[in-house]
Amino acid sequence: MKKRFWLLLVLPMIVVVIVVTNTFIKQHRESVIYNIRVEKNLTANKDTKTPTQKDTQTQNSSASLHPPIPASLQVSADQLFAHVQRLNFTRHTPVERSRTRAYITTELKKIGWKPKLEKFQDGVNIFAEKPGTDKDAGAILVGAHYDTVYISPGADDNASGVAVILEIARIFGSRSTSRTLQLAFFDKEEAGLLGSKAFVTDKKHLENLQGVIVLDMVGYACHTPGCQKYPTSLPVTPPSDKGDFLAVIGDTEHLPLLHAFQNSQKLSALSLNKASKRRLTLPSVLTLPIPLKGLLTPDTLRSDHAPFWYQGVGAVLVTDTANLRTPHYHQPSDVPATIDREFFAGAAQVVVNATTKLLQNGN
Repeated sequence: MKKRFWLLLVLPMIVVVIVVTNTFIKQHRESVIYNIRVEKNLTANKDTKTPTQKDTQTQNSSASLHPPIPASLQVSADQLFAHVQRLNFTRHTPVERSRTRAYITTELKKIGWKPKLEKFQDGVNIFAEKPGTDKDAGAILVGAHYDTVYISPGADDNASGVAVILEIARIFGSRSTSRTLQLAFFDKEEAGLLGSKAFVTDKKHLENLQGVIVLDMVGYACHTPGCQKYPTSLPVTPPSDKGDFLAVIGDTEHLPLLHAFQNSQKLSALSLNKASKRRLTLPSVLTLPIPLKGLLTPDTLRSDHAPFWYQGVGAVLVTDTANLRTPHYHQPSDVPATIDREFFAGAAQVVVNATTKLLQNGN
């Protein structure tokens, strides 16, 4: 009798959750599937004819809709890849992770940051911050894990994320921003998100924290039909059967963080990367708002953004979708040679654009 009573009580609750979730997805279909097509790369030898008046008007109109990314906010594709190459070793044992911390802290100090080592029972996180001009505007945290599984050098997982944060540190190190910029390099993510879980237990880290960007694998792309997979539990229409987009996953309680990544595409998709003297193409962005803090979609809880969700802090995961795309996930083959350098640089620029927007926004 008791079992029947509880069954009758639980079943209506499950039905309500499913109905609410489906209703939300229908109402937010446009923001769930936000896939932007960007122009193809321009080649130096293509279309060398003298522009007509109509061509000039078209170019001017396009420039006004998509203003070029300021040179001071452009990522260096060469510097990004150099970081990945220098981290081309397994980062699993205490000695290996200590070597990684030495590299990260040295690079931060070179550009004027003052990193702190924060020890917890199972490892050591790295934290640094640059105060904003408005003390009441709060802080934006950008984080990534630096450890690997024991058999993999982790070029994509997650030297790519570490490299992007180091590039953010370079770009914003001497740049004035309204909000405070915080950087975190988490240890022991591969052992169960231990570094980020330890980080959020320090309530000082959560004070005035307005949003978190977590980078976990942002350097791999595949361009053949069928190479991109999707979890069956995700209620979305796939934007592509190719893995040439960047996925940004956030909780529905903090949609402005996702909107910042949508708006990051409003900057020019084609901007001259001064460091490499090449045009930089921004990848398409798929933004995915997750209801109920991932209760119905456990695949969305596999990285360091999840502990922030359960502390009520808005956080997004930026990823190339990991094992849903790359065959090198947690394998010895996850080496720098498998990184798609064009996609990697474009993904980094998307993150810089969104971070810029969030640091300027005091609301």
